Amino acid sequence: MRVITGSARGRKLKELPGLDTRPTTDKVKESIFNIVQFDVEGRSVLDLFAGTGQLGIEALSRGAEKCVFVDFSRQAVGVIRENVEHTGFTQNSRVVQSDALAFLTSCREKFALAFLDPPYASDLLEKALEKMAAIDIMSENGIIVCESSMDKLLPQLPPPYRMGREYRYGKIKLTLYHRQAD
Repeated sequence: MRVITGSARGRKLKELPGLDTRPTTDKVKESIFNIVQFDVEGRSVLDLFAGTGQLGIEALSRGAEKCVFVDFSRQAVGVIRENVEHTGFTQNSRVVQSDALAFLTSCREKFALAFLDPPYASDLLEKALEKMAAIDIMSENGIIVCESSMDKLLPQLPPPYRMGREYRYGKIKLTLYHRQAD
């Protein structure tokens, strides 16, 4: 696992041992950033269910202003901190060990770009999306990128949020949500 491009290009990232975390493949990660390439630079990013932090780190490498990494696992948070330090993004990062829904409930900031990649077999993606829409955590024209299994049906969200395109990569589906301008 490595940073694909930008200021930290080629840097290898530490992975979590075992099978509890399923890192996003380089192919899917590259596709995500091809989709949002004009919506990263200078933006505030949320990497929810961060795992190793690779999506947020890739965004920082491509010019995101800052990233908040959230994961429930103490071990994952340790790996994220190591990866953030190794890539030189400590000043642009905040790493939070928290349950994702609890973090969202207490969050008082807005994000322009959010990555959601929870365990596929859980209902955390749906719950997080609904919570994000309810508290309106995204800035105007913000984008939420969701990674899920192909068969996962995601909810429609109330305005100003709308579901955008879906992209399929083998057994993986990316779904975009957009926050409309007021």
